Amino acid sequence: MIAQRRSRLRSFRTLLADISINGAVAIGGVFMVIPFVWMITASFKTTTEIFRPATILPASLNLENYIRLFTQWPFAEWFVNSLLVAGSTTIAVLLFCSMAGFAFSKYRFRGRTPLFFGLLGSAMIPFPILVIPLFVIVSNLGWTNSLVALVVPFVAPAIGIFLMRQYMEYVPTELLDAPRIDGAGELRIYLQIVLPTVRPGLATLAIITFINSWNNFLWPLVVIRREASMTLPVGMANMLTAVSAGSARPYGPAMAAATLVSIPTIVVFLLVQRYYIAGIAEGAGK
Repeated sequence: MIAQRRSRLRSFRTLLADISINGAVAIGGVFMVIPFVWMITASFKTTTEIFRPATILPASLNLENYIRLFTQWPFAEWFVNSLLVAGSTTIAVLLFCSMAGFAFSKYRFRGRTPLFFGLLGSAMIPFPILVIPLFVIVSNLGWTNSLVALVVPFVAPAIGIFLMRQYMEYVPTELLDAPRIDGAGELRIYLQIVLPTVRPGLATLAIITFINSWNNFLWPLVVIRREASMTLPVGMANMLTAVSAGSARPYGPAMAAATLVSIPTIVVFLLVQRYYIAGIAEGAGK
């Protein structure tokens, strides 16, 4: 009898804990979603409606903000530029960081440990300190106002190499020695065995890299001057600052731009979320 009461009490406490945790998560999720919903609805409002208190839904489905966005500013070019930069950077980071992580994890060579820790030390340097010397290098190469300058400096970040090296550590060495005995080359082992094994790590790195590159503002602001070559963060800032005297700021088109800008990051996360969640679960288990 006493054992049954204790079992019921434990079950009740477990149920109460689950309800409390889920309730707290649900409340937090609502507070996180509210600004996003307001941004979407504001993209269909006039400026007067945006600043009218206690109004969430627009009076009518007004597409004027989206039309102005594509007619008054080169938003389509900014969008394509950001896609090219973020996509190219993500692919390059996945390639070079996975190769470097594989080398640091599975190969033994002189100076490996000092080189790896020196690489980690470089990640502790704030990027604003590197802006001036990096700009000098890019200027000497003639890459200013070029999308190449937005990709090449970020193709092998130290954090990405560290992340991939940690995932490579859990790949059994025996798994690699077996195909070597059968005569497989290192490139084939890397492509057919190593990369499929560390897909959760690649997905995590892809999401982090794409979002960081997509939202990068400081470096494009420094190196890009031509309006047609701007990326979305710089272009949207230019929308709100380059306003003639006596003109109202284009808050409606800015909300429309912010709505469209959020779509690629959501799509990328949905495409790789399965591997991303698997990587989190795998890391927790280890």
